[in-house]
Amino acid sequence: MQEILIPILILAGLGLLAGLLLAIASAVMSVKTDETVAELTEALPGVNCGACGYSGCSAYAAALAKGGKDGSVKTNLCAPGGDPVSKKVSEILGTGYSDVEEQVAVVCCNGNCNVTGKKYDYHGTPSCAACNTLFAGNGDCAYGCLGFGDCVNACPYGAISIRDGIAVIDREICTGCGICVSKCPKHLILRHRLTGTVDVVCANHQDGKTARAVCKNGCIACGKCERTCQYDAIHVEDKLAKIDYEKCVSCGACVEACPVKCISMAQPTSGGTVAEQNKTC
Repeated sequence: MQEILIPILILAGLGLLAGLLLAIASAVMSVKTDETVAELTEALPGVNCGACGYSGCSAYAAALAKGGKDGSVKTNLCAPGGDPVSKKVSEILGTGYSDVEEQVAVVCCNGNCNVTGKKYDYHGTPSCAACNTLFAGNGDCAYGCLGFGDCVNACPYGAISIRDGIAVIDREICTGCGICVSKCPKHLILRHRLTGTVDVVCANHQDGKTARAVCKNGCIACGKCERTCQYDAIHVEDKLAKIDYEKCVSCGACVEACPVKCISMAQPTSGGTVAEQNKTC
């Protein structure tokens, strides 16, 4: 009997000792949870887009807990959450509320399959990033949208679709989170304030003749838009028109002046059938 009882008692004693050591270690090494950080994290949308300038919602919440009250960290940096989230964050911190400057993303390319072509047939992984590694993509224009939809797959809001071979962003759905910006290997997607409705939808920095040869909608750097603008809001830089959204009033004068129609006035893009929204070349 003792031969059985003694090993059992030894094992039970070792178990109790191990449990005690684990309890002590847990108490010594435990990390105290900041209730404010937890509350702020819950208030944020959890998209982890990085639009606020931090690595994710948890990082932004931690920064707010430390510097939100003294104003060193702004409470209105969450573009996807907008004003409701900014108000909630301000309530938690007990600070004054600030409006969120709404932003929107835009694809700087209008080189659809009706105005440009392909320099080779691509049969690899259906990904913009993969295709771009082979001679800067399969499009005639080395600066244009590849149309495989890396941005579409990345968008958590379903605001992007592929139409006629290029990515199109629905301004009515887009929150300006910026996730798509980092996913485009051509760096064709930019963000600006939502009130800016005029965009240069071309990214080709080649001379006008070359740009026109690879895409009928390409900017030819003629400067008519620059000469037409009364607000000094658009200039040709490095052979490509560029808009200063701090000055632009969206009057549309440059849109009318552009001979190749590479400057567009934003229009609602929602609607249409699923087939139309996902049409590729």
